[in-house]
Amino acid sequence: MSRKPALANQTADATGTTRASAVYDALRADILHGGFKPGEKLRVDAVGLRYGVGASPVREALNRLSAEGLVTRNDQRGFSVAALVWEDLEVLTGTRCQVESIALAESIAARNQTWEDALVLLVHKLSRTPRSLSPRNYVPNPEWEALHREFHVQLLANCPSRWLRDFCDALSTEAYRYRQLAASRNFSSRNEHTEHLALFHAAIEGRAADAVKLLTDHYRRTSTSVSENAVRLQIHALQ
Repeated sequence: MSRKPALANQTADATGTTRASAVYDALRADILHGGFKPGEKLRVDAVGLRYGVGASPVREALNRLSAEGLVTRNDQRGFSVAALVWEDLEVLTGTRCQVESIALAESIAARNQTWEDALVLLVHKLSRTPRSLSPRNYVPNPEWEALHREFHVQLLANCPSRWLRDFCDALSTEAYRYRQLAASRNFSSRNEHTEHLALFHAAIEGRAADAVKLLTDHYRRTSTSVSENAVRLQIHALQ
């Protein structure tokens, strides 16, 4: 584990941020972005050294991530990054399509000017932000990733059920882990912005059925691409 900037000097502030919360945020981001690989052990002392903190905030962060399913806890072997089962991706994608279809339709039914304005701004920012920091090969762009996630969250933001929105968010987080693992081989001629733009227009124009179809096609296209690239990665690892 390479060492990250120390978080030891971070104490509680007006927003309620604590050292454990800072470790949680940093560790969660590293897991999602592939800094820790699926199945990799997360030893408390090593994680503490990485982020420059003691054992207590590390254990608290690990327990929170374990409750979310990003970390696995074993009484005998400690903590490790939750494994990814590629056979589950199709089921995950199908579940996500079913659940988000309901949330999106309800969000569009409750659309208002504030919701539309937020989507307009996000689409504009996405259009000006490259997905990769390099035009020749894939180098993850954190700004694009953040905007991309915010766009999909905003699409569902007017869904009146917070339980449904929370479930959609959990499914999105799990799907993101699969996508990131194969992202280095997924940088192709696919024009994701065109897909986002079509989805945006359908949503703000109140065409719920069209928006749902565009969203599910978008997810299934990504899932198929990720699965194909994962197979290539596995074959490459065996060579």
